[in-house]
Amino acid sequence: MIVLMASGNTPILDFSPFTGMRTMSAAIAIEASEKAQNSTGYRVLFFVGALLFLITFVLNALTDQLIYRLKRRYQVS
Repeated sequence: MIVLMASGNTPILDFSPFTGMRTMSAAIAIEASEKAQNSTGYRVLFFVGALLFLITFVLNALTDQLIYRLKRRYQVS
């Protein structure tokens, strides 16, 4: 729930860093209890969760590759 407090919990997306926004994990936390099971909105929330997992996985894999290459280049163990 700290994500909800830190982001300001507003569903409006703006390019200004001073306005609040709703992150993907906050949207899942807020909307999950309000959606009926097997509805379109419920499936969209699962898609958002899968997308969030995929983005996190890809970023972690790329970072791991970068660290491996830098360690190999500079011979750090």
